[in-house]
Amino acid sequence: MSSARISRRAALALGGSSLAVADGTHGLARPAVAQSGAFPSRPVRMLVPWAPGGTTDVQMRALCDAASKRLGQPVVVENKSGAGGILGAQALLNERPDGYALAQMPISVFRYPAMSSRPPFDPVADFTYVVHLTGYLFGVVVRAESPWKTFEEFLAHAKRSPGKVNYGTPGAGTSLHITMEQIAEKRGIDWTHVPFRGFSDNLQALLGGQTDALADSSGWAQLVEDGRLRLLVTWTEERAKRFPQVPTLRETGIDIVSASPYGLAGPKGMDPGVVKVLHDAFKEALHDPSHTAVLDRYDMPIMYKNSADYTVFARQMAKEEAEMVKKLGLKA
Repeated sequence: MSSARISRRAALALGGSSLAVADGTHGLARPAVAQSGAFPSRPVRMLVPWAPGGTTDVQMRALCDAASKRLGQPVVVENKSGAGGILGAQALLNERPDGYALAQMPISVFRYPAMSSRPPFDPVADFTYVVHLTGYLFGVVVRAESPWKTFEEFLAHAKRSPGKVNYGTPGAGTSLHITMEQIAEKRGIDWTHVPFRGFSDNLQALLGGQTDALADSSGWAQLVEDGRLRLLVTWTEERAKRFPQVPTLRETGIDIVSASPYGLAGPKGMDPGVVKVLHDAFKEALHDPSHTAVLDRYDMPIMYKNSADYTVFARQMAKEEAEMVKKLGLKA
């Protein structure tokens, strides 16, 4: 494992990677075909831009299994981890808009174009938004034997030890990375970010003592309950139901809420009939008991939006991320 010391502004600027744009207007399905039940006639590929075994991967596999029952065809997960979660969207740009390729769309997809003087893609116009799903419970955990009992103690130690404290996240430019750097900026802390390709690598580095803390979604929950890890803070609006004794960032005096909500999208130009078939199947899957059990396990709320509302939300997110990029002076 290697880590690189970078400036705060440089760290915040790593919000994506170069993306190639394909036209993606060919191969449209006809509405009558979609509505007649002929779609899908083969497996649907779901691009998950995170490593196997992490919170998103587990949640998406449960969702895809439930959706497969509604669609009558397998929904097959393909992991494309790295680059802060934008590789699924990148792959969509070269896919046919026939409904057989979808991707989970993290917030980093909306962030990168605002950081470039020549944006390689438009996060609203270059994708078809199908259904919005959920958001994360984010938090910072340390090993149970660590000396820090509270987040304030951890921050105080980091401030006293510039450059000596490191933390892991699932990648540069993710909401977790940017929020940790915003925390450091607010408290005058100089610490080192260690990006990983997914939760499993991040967790192993923490347990093995290579990192001091882990900032990630709630794949850590069971280890916290088992006493192997200590949860110092969550980033939710209110305290997590599963961990009511743990304060939020706002309660520690840091006015940040971060849940990184996400949904599913396909290539631009998808036929409305195909979109409806997919939306209906995944909406039902979202509420399937086998899937909601996973959401409950990770304290992930249902944040459903239909295709039209999700498209509006995507436009809003692109605007808000652009404002954040401008405020922080971030550049690709």
